[in-house]
Amino acid sequence: MKQQGVHPEDAEGTSDAASRPDAAGPAREDEDLVEVTHIDEVEGDEPLLPARVHRPSDLMRLLVGVLAVVVLLGIAAFAHGTTSGLEQDINKGTGQAPDLLIKIAGLASSIAILLVPVAFAIERLIKRDGLRIADGVLAAVLAHGVTLATDLWVAKAAPDSIQEALTQPSPGDVHALTDPVHGYLAPVIAYMTAVGMSRRPRWRAVLWIVLMLDAFSMLVTGYTTPFSIILTVLIGWTVAYGTLYAVGSPNVRPTGRTLMAGLRHVGFRPVSAARREVPENPETGDRGRRYFVTLEDGPPLDVTVVDREQQAQGFFYRAWRNLTLRGFATRSSLQSLRQALEQEALLAYAAISAGANAPKLIATSELGPDAVMLVYEHTGGRTLDSLADEEITDELLHDTWQQVRALQSRRIAHRRLVGDAILVDRSGTVILTDMRVGEIAAGDLLLRMDTSQLLVTLGLRVGAERSVASAVSVLGPDAVADCLPMLQPIALSRSTRATLRRLARERAQRERDAVLEASRQAKQARHEAAGHEAGPPPADKAEKKAVRAEARAEKRAIDEALEEAREEDLLTQIRHEVLRIRPQAPVEPARLERVRPRTLISFIAGAIGAYFLLTQLTHIEFGPLIANAEWGWVAAAVLFSAASYVAAAMSLLGFVPERVPFPRTVAAQVAGSFVKIVAPAAVGGVALNTRFLQRAGVRPGLAVASVGASQLFGLGCHILMLLSFGYLTGTEKTPSLSPSRTVIAGLLTVAVLVLVVTSVPFLRKFVVTRVRSLFAGVVPRMLDVLQRPQKLVTGIGGMLLLTACFVMCLDASIRAFGDETTSISIASVAVVFLAGNALGSAAPTPGGVGAVEATLTVGLIAVGLPKEVAAPAVLLFRLLTLWLPVLPGWLAFTQLTRKGAL
Repeated sequence: MKQQGVHPEDAEGTSDAASRPDAAGPAREDEDLVEVTHIDEVEGDEPLLPARVHRPSDLMRLLVGVLAVVVLLGIAAFAHGTTSGLEQDINKGTGQAPDLLIKIAGLASSIAILLVPVAFAIERLIKRDGLRIADGVLAAVLAHGVTLATDLWVAKAAPDSIQEALTQPSPGDVHALTDPVHGYLAPVIAYMTAVGMSRRPRWRAVLWIVLMLDAFSMLVTGYTTPFSIILTVLIGWTVAYGTLYAVGSPNVRPTGRTLMAGLRHVGFRPVSAARREVPENPETGDRGRRYFVTLEDGPPLDVTVVDREQQAQGFFYRAWRNLTLRGFATRSSLQSLRQALEQEALLAYAAISAGANAPKLIATSELGPDAVMLVYEHTGGRTLDSLADEEITDELLHDTWQQVRALQSRRIAHRRLVGDAILVDRSGTVILTDMRVGEIAAGDLLLRMDTSQLLVTLGLRVGAERSVASAVSVLGPDAVADCLPMLQPIALSRSTRATLRRLARERAQRERDAVLEASRQAKQARHEAAGHEAGPPPADKAEKKAVRAEARAEKRAIDEALEEAREEDLLTQIRHEVLRIRPQAPVEPARLERVRPRTLISFIAGAIGAYFLLTQLTHIEFGPLIANAEWGWVAAAVLFSAASYVAAAMSLLGFVPERVPFPRTVAAQVAGSFVKIVAPAAVGGVALNTRFLQRAGVRPGLAVASVGASQLFGLGCHILMLLSFGYLTGTEKTPSLSPSRTVIAGLLTVAVLVLVVTSVPFLRKFVVTRVRSLFAGVVPRMLDVLQRPQKLVTGIGGMLLLTACFVMCLDASIRAFGDETTSISIASVAVVFLAGNALGSAAPTPGGVGAVEATLTVGLIAVGLPKEVAAPAVLLFRLLTLWLPVLPGWLAFTQLTRKGAL
């Protein structure tokens, strides 16, 4: 709808407000300019409101319900002996109730449990709220289906302990069992939850009384168990919230007309309102719907409306931050509307009291049970993000820091000093907005985080030097220096981190382009020089010398181009600027993470792997197995495991033209056994070898290229050996050399994946970019290696020997616990090892713990090895190649570190 009653001079703040977040319009001083023509005209409001919304709170309750069901079944399965005594006590206590009372309660509850939902449905239909009834009926139908599926599962496939916990002999027929889940209670609970009876205390109380009476009567008469009752309630509750999240809940957001009525309720006389679009912020949830409101008399207003749906946005992100960060996480993830209103109002009053420029809060009010509004005096202006670079003067920077100093003088933390929270009015005055996530009585940690955040926010616009200089001029050098430990991405806002990542990708792209351009120019110069040469071709020795000289020249050109293109990131620039002023400032980043994502993923993956192994080991008797083990093969497995470190050293040095001591390289590979326990296998070894080569005198760029070349050749050899041994495994049991269908299916799957990657533009660009960046550094290094064939033979031979050592170690472990009747071919062992090693390198757990054991065990069983032999063989193999070398690896790591080799 078109907004009317606005003077042409105010067009910037009204008609354009819905399309430009920073447009607010000037404050209206003369009420005669207002032409009152239409009341309650709202621009850009109702069309943006969907009929239904998917609430994150419903999804959270669904997940909690599923987890509760799993925990209940787990208790029933593993602690049934403990809970059976509780059931007996309950049955003994309830058995003393009078029979007449039990019969009356059962009869009354059986009738009321059907009448109460019907009565509530009639009441809702009279009030024209049929959509809620439809949601409730759908949830009841789904809950009934889930109960039928659960009953079938318990009767046919559930463990005996779960069946005993959920059922008991029926009193009417001792040969029949009671129902595990009550087919009518769960639908009623689902219906009650979906229609929202929890918001109507009287109806909720009546229905819960009826449900408790029914459950009590069934429990006393022996038609159910406590576990069955709890499971029924959980299923009904979970299905209800799953239904609500799937189909969406009716949108109860207040409309613009509701806003106008609320403004009149608190004493204002609004003429019109224009919706201002504000970008959502996942860290704080939606910052509310904002309106520019014109009045019949007086200056215009800025009104913020916050409802439950907006408040729930970003819930999971905030919950994750609260879980993983120490002491300074975002506001409570389960904050009520009343708490949000009180917090924002308190911060608005506190900021103005501290002397900072902030929007003045003049009224608050509820807009029904699910929304609140906050009314501010209108503050026109533009955000810092919308200002041009030349408009950001030193005076503006100084004024911004003055506002922050005013807040910090009263221990107020803003918590979100980003560009769109800093407003500059027409006179150039800085106003701090978006205070709803701040804190009063804040600690030093939060105040230093504000300083570091604003340093980065301003640095992104004016550079590190001007940002630090303006901060020092207002806060002083000591206060700025104290924020250096907070200057890390995890302490910054989400939008700032995204900007820094984008800039990092752009820097990396410029570096890659510079390296590729230098390589291209060097090759072109070499071809031109070769074209201008005259006379007979040189002798072989001279020709080789010239080729080596050209390769070194190309390598120098690439290194020089990389050095010229290398740029420091903004955080490093800010640190350097602060250290110029305070050289003794602390620079070690503070430990802000409580739990790292990698640690959590490693723990989950390790738990899954441990569960899998324990389930496999419970059926194996290790006493007789170890007594009958062939210790000669165990000794052979130990020797193969030890020889793998010599092979690993050969595979690395084969791609390093420089002279590096071989014994020390072997020691470094032994040290890698310790490193890969504390880091993923694909990361720890690469970092350690790169560091070792740098300490051995190899230049950093060349060390990275050597390790990259080794990894690249290793990947190629791994794939070729996997395909070769897979082919041999598929043909070993057939008279012809045709592979099995499994091998053909695997090859076709790989081919399909390659076609998908090459046909999707995004994936193709991603792969091409990564391959180009890899070859940009590896290819020049390979030119040096190719000039020394003995080095290349050493590297490739070391890779083949390394794989052979591991395969023979696994084969010896199998033979130690098996016999001739349980033996499998060496090709099958090789396929299983290569597949398990590939998965272990991709797994996020240190050393591939869990993933490798599971893959090797399943693979050996799949190729025909009995489970009683496969499980202990894998355990012996992992013991020799992963766990036993940890102590020698730690000793080697400590010794090499003491000598400066790591």
